Amino acid sequence: MNIKNFNVHPAVYFIIAALLMAYFFPREAKFKYQFYEGKPWKYGLLTASTNFPIYKTDQEVKEEQDSVMKKFQPYYRTNPTVETSEIDKLRSDYNAKLNKKVDATYMKYIEDMLRQLYGNGIVSPQALEEMKGKQYTAVNLLQNNVSYSHYVSDFFTVKTAYEFIINNCPAKLNKSLLQSCDINNYLTENVTFDEEMSEKVKNELLQSVPISSGVIQAGERIVDRGEIVDSNIYNVLRSLKIVYESKSGGNQRHNLMLIGQIILVFGIMFCYWLFLWSFRIKILYNQRNTFFLICCIFATVLLTEICIRNSLFNIYIIPYAIVPIVVRTFFDSRTALFTHLVTVLICSVIAPFPHEFLVMQVIAGMVVTYSLKELSQRSQLMHCALFVFLSYALSYLGLVLYQDADINKIHWTMFLYFGINFVLLMFTYVLVYILEKTFGYLSPITLVELSNINTGLLKKLSENCPGTFQHSLQVSILASAAASEIGANAQLARTGAMYHDIGKMSNPIYFTENQSGVNPHSSLSYEDSAKYIISHVTEGVKIAEKASLPKEIIDFIRTHHGQGKAKYFYNSYRNKYPGKPIDESIFTYPGPNPFTKETAIVMMADAVEAASRSLKEHTEEGISALVNKIIDGQIADGLLKNAPLTFKDVETIKKVFIEKLKIIYHTRISYPDLKKANADNKSPKQS
Repeated sequence: MNIKNFNVHPAVYFIIAALLMAYFFPREAKFKYQFYEGKPWKYGLLTASTNFPIYKTDQEVKEEQDSVMKKFQPYYRTNPTVETSEIDKLRSDYNAKLNKKVDATYMKYIEDMLRQLYGNGIVSPQALEEMKGKQYTAVNLLQNNVSYSHYVSDFFTVKTAYEFIINNCPAKLNKSLLQSCDINNYLTENVTFDEEMSEKVKNELLQSVPISSGVIQAGERIVDRGEIVDSNIYNVLRSLKIVYESKSGGNQRHNLMLIGQIILVFGIMFCYWLFLWSFRIKILYNQRNTFFLICCIFATVLLTEICIRNSLFNIYIIPYAIVPIVVRTFFDSRTALFTHLVTVLICSVIAPFPHEFLVMQVIAGMVVTYSLKELSQRSQLMHCALFVFLSYALSYLGLVLYQDADINKIHWTMFLYFGINFVLLMFTYVLVYILEKTFGYLSPITLVELSNINTGLLKKLSENCPGTFQHSLQVSILASAAASEIGANAQLARTGAMYHDIGKMSNPIYFTENQSGVNPHSSLSYEDSAKYIISHVTEGVKIAEKASLPKEIIDFIRTHHGQGKAKYFYNSYRNKYPGKPIDESIFTYPGPNPFTKETAIVMMADAVEAASRSLKEHTEEGISALVNKIIDGQIADGLLKNAPLTFKDVETIKKVFIEKLKIIYHTRISYPDLKKANADNKSPKQS
């Protein structure tokens, strides 16, 4: 088993993640009982350990506060200096210029009216509209720090005050002369809103509303097992929960809670480590994989902690199903489901109503695992998100009906949260792409896209090297079938096989499958011919790197001949020059030898498919002998020594190749021609 050495032991990642998650956990006390109105109390006898108030519900408090606020009158303040200054200004103007227009009678009328208007109060139009909009009939008016109630209808604005003076002009006065006195110059708002006093009184009124409706004494019985939790008991239990969770308990209590949280998180993470160590040790001892899985868990738990601590939004908006989707995309279903279980178990420690949370999230995780059993198209992610939405909706509906047996208890906003969750899950498509690039993974979806023969390099290969393209198709059929049988990655083997010979595009004519009568090797030495043949590996790597193909695909190009020989030219050279020293490196492929099941399968499929074309008769015996000869020869040459294949795997691969080649080269029956004599003897009716 080829296990990558760690710079850091994998246990360190688990320990650091567990400590960080526990550190960020909220330290507030958590009520240990779950209860529902109308359902039986499922615990033992509960008595009050201390005195505590029976809190009113938020709705009750709000209704009482609204009732009190109906009596509230805002405070406005009169500025007495405005009246004095404006009348002084009027007198000054009269002595300076107005006495030339009007006599003292006008002066006295205007001054009397100004005193009356400022006494009633002049406010801004906006303030008056606000009073009327809030349907205040009266407000508190402060004058010289003395408050008295004042009708809103008695207030004036500058405009209505001016109109009041003009419209109430006595008959003995000339209205035109009165208007010429520019009365607007002496009308100014003298009443303003006193926000500080209003808020102070408002808060006092709100605080005067009691938030409790009674007291439970220490030792008083609250509820016993089997007793139905009616509205009164429910309110008492709710009050006890509020009191319990509001206690701080000091540093000692916080430290004990931290220790408990560390034990819980460490226990769950240890179980996860045991799972990987027992069943997925290759993942565990690969630094990139371990770090990726830990990041998935830690990021989800941290988001949950932030959401709950700051009351940002309902936690069912958080797309927990992203974890199994992402893990399943890059790993297997079992790892995805177990990672999801670990994540939601840790989150349930701090989640409200943890039992319901666990039920819904576990169901969603199982739905993801099933719906992505064979991930090959990006559209499956959308279908998966839809299935998750349905699983949330149905499981929530089932829980409510089971616990409350009342359809009116359904909170329809939960379905809105599930809908937002569904929308967020749709972005998994983008997230998978980002994670692929960040961590260097290769998803099944990308493999399917790469194997599309109508795009990119494969289309170019089919146009420039049709023979090689057909060979690659046949190799991909053999490789994917064999990979499926031995439990390897069939899609990876198929895609790798499609690209393994793209280097032949540099010199297609030098390969027999692309020749049409002219063979350039006839004019070359064996050494030069070998160089052209071997160069398709290095050329293929260059082409693949230029096209930014994933490393996993480039590995198929490097390894499909391993460090084997270009045997046709090597054997021909040795036969022609039996005693001559030979530089074997000239006839040897650069390698390396295959080091995964998939690359080994493609090497075998490549050699078998190419050799099968040289068979004169494709009988079962001939195909079987050829397959065994080719693969046994590769084993004897040591080309498969680094591949993690068992003898059983090799035998299975041989059987698959034989069966597939028999189908590929099956013979069709020849249809007999109609003998001429029989045709001539046909009766007219028969014809």
